[in-house]
Amino acid sequence: MGVFLSLFFGFIPMLFFAWLIYWVDRYEKEPKALLGGVFLWGALVAAGAAFLVNTSMALGIYSITHSPEATEFATGFLVAPLVEEALKGAAVLMVFLFARHEFDSILDGVIYAAIVALGFAASENTLYIFRDGYLEFGYAGLFSLVFIRVVLVGWQHPFYTAFFGIGLAIARLSRPPLTRLAAAAGGLMLAIIFHALHNTLSRLLAGFGGFILSSLYDWSGWFFMLLFILWAIYREQQWIVQQLREEVQLGNLTAQQYQTACSAWRQSFARFGALFNNRLRTTSRFYQLCAELAYKKHQRKTLGEEGRNSQIIQDLRAELARLSPQALA
Repeated sequence: MGVFLSLFFGFIPMLFFAWLIYWVDRYEKEPKALLGGVFLWGALVAAGAAFLVNTSMALGIYSITHSPEATEFATGFLVAPLVEEALKGAAVLMVFLFARHEFDSILDGVIYAAIVALGFAASENTLYIFRDGYLEFGYAGLFSLVFIRVVLVGWQHPFYTAFFGIGLAIARLSRPPLTRLAAAAGGLMLAIIFHALHNTLSRLLAGFGGFILSSLYDWSGWFFMLLFILWAIYREQQWIVQQLREEVQLGNLTAQQYQTACSAWRQSFARFGALFNNRLRTTSRFYQLCAELAYKKHQRKTLGEEGRNSQIIQDLRAELARLSPQALA
């Protein structure tokens, strides 16, 4: 029963958090298959490899220092942040390299980074809840670890890895090679630094006061990341507002459809109405295309013809015009 509960509380809350991240992506949803793939990478590949590497490095450090305290500190401050952020970031990097057409904005970088990190957290939480909670203190320990790992630090891994996703997104949307390299490297470095700071504070600050300070550190970071995400969503909305005006003039969508495309709430109502008219798939696809077209036009404006932008824009326009008569507004 302890194993089952550990798996349940390890994975179900993180899957719920992943759904929240997917919901936040209001205008241009990322492919579910790709998101599922990076989640599994985090849960299986990154978490499994990190456990092996962290354990091996800890044994090596202990063989040199013969000090449990030094081993724990070095592993938490130096080894784990570097190893874990590199392994989680590898999935985001693969999306960046091999699915660039899905890496359209800063928010996309945050989305992919958060999803792979939640997969990692699901496996890590399961281990801690079972090993350090249930096996040590029974059900009381299990539920105590659930509270700590889910409520208190549930967003820690997405917060760290988001910096690498942001760095890759900046690289994706920049022209100068040095800017691209600096953005990607800087994002990974920030992910490692914030991860290391959390681990260090958790070990150095003892007692109730240390618990409060450590929690304030975590929650303040998540709060500012939430503000950043809200800014990124607003920025994407402005791209849609600016880039789709021309499509109304070209007749690819109506003025009412334009107003709906520019509002996440109006899109939700349109999809709800389409549900009762057997037009849900068409309407959802139509507004997905609206966002994709706006982003691609913005990319052409800022990056030029990288990746056949003009041809992709023409293809999106053709499909948009075809679906427009059936899409609800």
